[in-house]
Amino acid sequence: MVEKKATKTTAKKATPAKATPKRRPRSGALPGRPAPQAPDATEPTQPREPLPPKPDQTGPDTLSPTGQPTGAPQAAVAQGGAYLTTAQGARLYDSDHSLKAGARGPVLLQDHHLREKITHFDHERIPERVVHARGAAAHGVFQGYGTAAKVTKAAFLAKGVETPVFVRFSTVLGSRGSADTVRDTRGFATKFYTGEGTFDLVGNNIPVFFIQDAIKFPDIIHAGKPHPDREIPQAQSAHDTFWDFVSLHTEATHHTLWNMSDRAIPRSFRMMEGFGVHTFRLVNTKGATTLVKFHWKPKLGVHSLVWEEAQITNGMDPDFHRRDLADAIESGAFPQWELGIQTFPDTADQTFEGIDLLDPTKIVPEELAPVRPIGLMTLNANPTNYFAETEQVAFHPGHLVPGIDVTDDPLLAGRLFSYLDTQISRLGGPNFGQIPINRPHAPVNDMLRDGMHQTAVHAGAAPYRPNSLDGGCPFLAGADTGAFIEAPVELPAAHKVREAPASFADHFSQPRLFWLSMTPVEREHIIAAYTFELSKCYEQAVKERVLAVLANIDPQLCEEVATGLGLPVPAPTEPLADPDPSAALSQLGGTWPVDGRVVGIVADPAADLKGVRAVRDAALKAGMVPLVIAPTGGTLGSGKNPVTVQRTFAAARSIEFDALLFAGTPEAAADAQGARDAKAGAPEPGSPDPRVLLLLNEAYRHGKAIGGWGAASRVLQAFGIQENEPGIAFADTAAKALKRISQALAEHRAWDRFPTAL
Repeated sequence: MVEKKATKTTAKKATPAKATPKRRPRSGALPGRPAPQAPDATEPTQPREPLPPKPDQTGPDTLSPTGQPTGAPQAAVAQGGAYLTTAQGARLYDSDHSLKAGARGPVLLQDHHLREKITHFDHERIPERVVHARGAAAHGVFQGYGTAAKVTKAAFLAKGVETPVFVRFSTVLGSRGSADTVRDTRGFATKFYTGEGTFDLVGNNIPVFFIQDAIKFPDIIHAGKPHPDREIPQAQSAHDTFWDFVSLHTEATHHTLWNMSDRAIPRSFRMMEGFGVHTFRLVNTKGATTLVKFHWKPKLGVHSLVWEEAQITNGMDPDFHRRDLADAIESGAFPQWELGIQTFPDTADQTFEGIDLLDPTKIVPEELAPVRPIGLMTLNANPTNYFAETEQVAFHPGHLVPGIDVTDDPLLAGRLFSYLDTQISRLGGPNFGQIPINRPHAPVNDMLRDGMHQTAVHAGAAPYRPNSLDGGCPFLAGADTGAFIEAPVELPAAHKVREAPASFADHFSQPRLFWLSMTPVEREHIIAAYTFELSKCYEQAVKERVLAVLANIDPQLCEEVATGLGLPVPAPTEPLADPDPSAALSQLGGTWPVDGRVVGIVADPAADLKGVRAVRDAALKAGMVPLVIAPTGGTLGSGKNPVTVQRTFAAARSIEFDALLFAGTPEAAADAQGARDAKAGAPEPGSPDPRVLLLLNEAYRHGKAIGGWGAASRVLQAFGIQENEPGIAFADTAAKALKRISQALAEHRAWDRFPTAL
């Protein structure tokens, strides 16, 4: 955790955030408790005030619609009072029965409570986002390192300044009701509530996009969305319209290749990189400009699910990513990212090492321009209300602060219009900035008036300038008083045209760079993804066209996918590029902290429960989340310190765990029969429970760490696993087994367990 440095709140300083919460003590309780206290078995009847939020929750800071701190506690803007009321505060004596003419009715039109309650319910939902509809979010704090001072005057990046943030992660294609672990691009949008105004960094987990010009955005989204006749498939790109478009529109090739890689299925939002995608322009105190690309680097490393895991997860727990984020924060394993920048000279041609910086389908390899850390973000609180915060938060790349400006990227130009237009449609009018989660933490005096959902009570007689009736207020600011002034970029003389620069025409050299930077196992996953997705397409011509695109990336990639589809291998139509691979593009090869990693401890009443208690306590102390898996719920053992069970053999599935630790070899439980649990099959007497073997089978197949102690090694024999295989961590004591498991978890998976033919 970072230490808070006190700062003054001025027009040029970011608003100091609340002190960064430290990691909460581990109690051993499972995250996910729905309410701040356990309920009684009987319905409460004694009136009392509403319960406070849970310790892991917070809401938007209490500011006025015009950004003024109110000093009110957050409870003051939530529901209040012990009694049920109408929307206008009248107490109600009944909310279960409509007002009728007699017990059998008819219902009377004069029932104002019925009409208010039903009318509000009918309008509870707002239009969901066209893209990024399914999201999860958290509150946090950002602390500047001061390392960006030479390139930007943005006050929130100054050394020690802490700024409140709200971050929303999302999938692009699926609806709000779709699943989390689909193969898709993820949104990574951060709202910085700075003292100079709100800054929104609205990015993705992939550094490039499908298109180079915003005018094509409706086309790529229409192609990626479900087919308009059947509204299927949901939240997928494995269908004809997507591949028809990207095979014809080859500037999409680079992003498509990233989407077919492991990057498209993160293990967790906490292990996901973020990118600003576009090139931005920074301005320093002297007016000098620098071009930059923004990066979010997760402290836990970049890690993904394998494809089979993702498919199982979508069925077993479609809320996997949002649950993981909320549980980690609730348990005190606060996720962190460093914000970094790649910097480039702001030259007239706006290129760097031959790469056009205005082309959003291109990256600059980190070997050519290293990422310089400029601050640390810690997410430390869950939202109190999903709709009020996660659903109503409104991001816009045009929300800028002094020191950060845009460039002429044609995709960014369209976003500057589209986001504002979208918020007006979704949130019912132009005053969406007054919704609490969107309110700036800087004073607002914008002279904008009225409109739908105007909640500010504006004073004064002259909402125009110049004026004298309001004493001339508001006044214009200058550079010396914190004004946002666009960088005075000199524009070349040009004709009005609908075309792109010649440098935008290279659609294959960077996809080849990405392919050559992958390890053999990552290449295998890309081949499998293309083969799976294209096998879902109906039209043969679409498949052949995609193979023609792959031939211009790499012959082996094209040949392997063609073999899987049973189609001939086309020849490339362009010379193959010869770039130097970039190690930064691979997810493999490093070690990372084990914070928040979930360890399943498999035990039964006959297991070494003393060892289970010791492992559970040690795992909690190390920042991991240990879950005991047993034949039935309740507890294991008797006496003063029984072991609480969090998962049963019937309810557990391997996808929930990053590692398995066996405290014994449980025999078949009483419910191990196909009629009750199809996973159980028909176990043989005296053999391990088939569902335990299924857990082991899947975890082994997915490269997860597997360990145990004592006689637990018998479970390996039942499955035919050798103790000296990669990622297998059996030992004679529980402590040694956990230590070896932790070492394996630091590498994310036992990658040597994945055979490759490449």
